[in-house]
Amino acid sequence: MDVVKALNSRFTCRAFKQDPVTKETILKIMEEATHSPSWANTQPWEIFVAGGDALERIRRNFMESYANDEPKTPEIPWVENWPSTMEERIKELGIGRFKHLGISKDDKIAKNANWRLNFKFFDAPSVVYLCMHESLTEWSIFDLGSLSQSIMLAALEHGVDSAPAVNLVAYPNFIRKELEIPEEFMIVFGIALGYKDEKSPQNTYKSSRRPIEEVVRTKGF
Repeated sequence: MDVVKALNSRFTCRAFKQDPVTKETILKIMEEATHSPSWANTQPWEIFVAGGDALERIRRNFMESYANDEPKTPEIPWVENWPSTMEERIKELGIGRFKHLGISKDDKIAKNANWRLNFKFFDAPSVVYLCMHESLTEWSIFDLGSLSQSIMLAALEHGVDSAPAVNLVAYPNFIRKELEIPEEFMIVFGIALGYKDEKSPQNTYKSSRRPIEEVVRTKGF
């Protein structure tokens, strides 16, 4: 794998084809990704993967909950107040994507339908749920972040696309019940896996990145 090419070509897939990812491929991706570093080799991750009928039951419950405007209860709290610069980037992303999709700023129906895709899991045939023991802290979440990137890059090597999204764990009780996740494990994050729908405009928008001169501060060079 050309790592730089992979980093530049990876994107958040928001429209998947129905073609399933085989269990063998998913296990290969997970095995490769679990070579990620962790604090003192604690390997704090517990991974649960849903596909087939199990995922369809979770998806159906998510869509019903969203339609009924039920409160979202992720086990890692939402960000309440973004710093202003980040808030601006969020707005920029929204404006750019809606323009790309031909959705006007006043079209509430189209905006809601687009937002609903999150709770439909973008039609992905499989979703990976990353969990960790409830006694752990943000340091272990950092390790799960490292694992997340490794999963997405390993998936790319196998021709599999991905979508990391907090809304994939917006209603954790359905996930916990369906996948029999022990109560002592926090459901931290979700990554949808599948094959992109090349015909969907959802997959042709490219989000911007901050100039490296703005991001990195150096001294002594």
